[in-house]
Amino acid sequence: MSRSTFINFKRLADTNVCLKNRKWKHISFTNGKQTICTISDSSKIIITPKCLCYTQTRMFINFLVPDGGRSNKKVYRDKKLIGYSPIQMFDVIQDTENYKKFLPFCRQSTVILKEKNHAKTYLEIGFPPIIESYVSHITFEHPYMIKAECRDGKLFKYLLTQWNCDPGLKDNPGTCIINFFVSYEFKSQLHSAVANMFFNELVKQMEQAFFDEAARRYGKPCIKAQKLKL
Repeated sequence: MSRSTFINFKRLADTNVCLKNRKWKHISFTNGKQTICTISDSSKIIITPKCLCYTQTRMFINFLVPDGGRSNKKVYRDKKLIGYSPIQMFDVIQDTENYKKFLPFCRQSTVILKEKNHAKTYLEIGFPPIIESYVSHITFEHPYMIKAECRDGKLFKYLLTQWNCDPGLKDNPGTCIINFFVSYEFKSQLHSAVANMFFNELVKQMEQAFFDEAARRYGKPCIKAQKLKL
């Protein structure tokens, strides 16, 4: 990225030079000041390092958060036809006690409460530089739906994960259609900016971990997984 991208036109408005739509290039440092020169007509403007540093910082944040931080809400959706039955996938997904054994980035998972259609599990999820610990409030509709919500996280304003395990092929009860949904928002714009650069890939890895765990428990899938249109 060239230095030209770090010029803040508003801060330079008092130079009485029309700066808009001009192209800039770095020339040199002169007496401790930054010299910038237009390509079009060789006009020169002096910018102090302090001003340049301030502008670089703002542009870095804007680069990480293209919308300027107005919205940190993110959604991930996926839909697949897989070679495991709804009951098999339901049993894997609701087994929060063992998340720490097969779920990437899960450091701790301890069931606090488990009832017929409701459970609470303490989770610690770590993907440096972000580590979050919270109680996941889980609701079930056996064997077709599992929804988990984070209500007291230190980093997340909210985190919602939902799995729907619907019947698959009519002539093959060993298949199901998985609808996977994640919606989240960080409390901090900085955490959001950092996480947004890789969060989708992380969620994909976590989703795949459930299918891999099903394979470990029940053997090879009866059909090859197929991605479906949402």
